[in-house]
Amino acid sequence: MSVIHAMEYEVERIPTTVLRTYDSLSAKYKPLRATGDFFQWVPLSGIVAVKKDDQEPRCLSLGTGMKCLPVNQVAKAQGSILHDWHAEVVAIRAFNHFLLHECLELATYPTKLSSIIRRRDIDEISESDGLQPFSIHDDVHLHMYSSEAPCGDASMELLMEAQVDATPWPIDQLHPATEKLPGLLRGRESFAELGIVRRKPARADSPQTLSKSCSDKLALKQCTSLLSSCTSLLVNPANVYLETLILPKSQLVQNACERSFGPAGRMKPVANHQWTGGYAFRPFKVQGTDHEFAYSRRSKPPSSRELRTSNVAAAISPHIQEALILGRLQGRQNFDPKGASAVCSKRMWKMTLQVLAALGTPRLLKSISESSSVKEWKQSSLFADRKRVKADVTAEALSGWIRNDGDVFEIEPG
Repeated sequence: MSVIHAMEYEVERIPTTVLRTYDSLSAKYKPLRATGDFFQWVPLSGIVAVKKDDQEPRCLSLGTGMKCLPVNQVAKAQGSILHDWHAEVVAIRAFNHFLLHECLELATYPTKLSSIIRRRDIDEISESDGLQPFSIHDDVHLHMYSSEAPCGDASMELLMEAQVDATPWPIDQLHPATEKLPGLLRGRESFAELGIVRRKPARADSPQTLSKSCSDKLALKQCTSLLSSCTSLLVNPANVYLETLILPKSQLVQNACERSFGPAGRMKPVANHQWTGGYAFRPFKVQGTDHEFAYSRRSKPPSSRELRTSNVAAAISPHIQEALILGRLQGRQNFDPKGASAVCSKRMWKMTLQVLAALGTPRLLKSISESSSVKEWKQSSLFADRKRVKADVTAEALSGWIRNDGDVFEIEPG
């Protein structure tokens, strides 16, 4: 096999693995079947691990969805409702839940082994290299397949091309800082403004949010790694960066992706940055595939008259399978604590405490006991390295980033 064909083979294995995993799910986690009246579509994202000696890639997480929580509902969430359930975000959340589960297994059963996670040796742990007790194995490589171009900057050319009327929307006045930070635009406002931070949702008639676009969140993940705040306490970030983002060729505009994610685009100010704790700017490659998702909007059969969005999202990993509606478990009322997804903030932090309790780490447990809420705990020195990375990147490369604050909840014992 030639080098070029070998590379193409490796790229194609990622979407094949994601799509095969999705196909194995029951109908509960999928849009309604196509009818003559309508065809429902939904974006899909998946994170796949490839190990050097393994024959088959392993799908570690899947996410579907395309909605987010209005800004006036954030304070009511109490950590139990997702702020953002776009497919890429759900896939990353489910991936972090997978890591927490693996860490809990290793912490509870010291002789147990994981093909993805390992305990770090004592001589690996330091202030400069990170104090986390776990690491992803050095031979594990992470890749993402998404069925649609990430919303925001990486899809602006596609969005403009699809418009019947290319007149940009006027800039609204959602937030007092909007005038000072012209980068905080909706996905379809001011088409001429490229390389800037945008917020969801793109539609002008949708409730307003402060959730940043998936292009912006993925660009930031090139610096903070795929880890969330809670997993960053446990897993060293050095091996937790995406190597490849794979999109259908119909969704790949190379110039847009280079502008949005590449070291010569808007990320240029941090292109050579390395931070303490194992963090660095590690850009992923963006590559195309001929694979299309069966529930993408391009898959609508001619017999279906109308294209509709699905309101069902899904969070999937080897340890969880959840159908979600409006950021909570399907079948539960709004703000019902029993409707909290396994990948919501409150349950992820609770699982983090379970890992810390199993490890018996005095320094971390002391820090928790001194904090009344997760928000207060995140102000501690334990998160200083990660906070510094985010501060630098949002100041130098992703200016206009406004925090989606207001969701305060107490720390619950594990």
